[in-house]
Amino acid sequence: MTIKHYNQKIKAKAKAVGAGLLTAFLMLQNSTVAYAAGGISNSQIAKGTEKLIQDATTWLMVLAPVVAGLLIIYFCIRRSAADEMDQKKWNNRIVVAIVSCIGAVLGSATLNIIIGYYQ
Repeated sequence: MTIKHYNQKIKAKAKAVGAGLLTAFLMLQNSTVAYAAGGISNSQIAKGTEKLIQDATTWLMVLAPVVAGLLIIYFCIRRSAADEMDQKKWNNRIVVAIVSCIGAVLGSATLNIIIGYYQ
């Protein structure tokens, strides 16, 4: 490739970049600034999202122990019918169910506390 060919490529790229910059500049010049009246805390979306998170965490605090309890009962039944090797697996599953329940309840309680500060 010759130097003339490289110069033509550079000129073409410079024109494309220049056109892009000019377009961006004109778009910024023609834009209008809009301000939210009363802030975001008074908007319907913020209030609805806050209520949704509160309801979801409340349901999670109720459902997590119930589901974990049912799983633990099921795992205990399966453990009682298993041999020694499988009993270890079922014991591990019971421990995982208990830890998951505690994590879900603590997580939802933490979210409820955090959301409570915004009211």
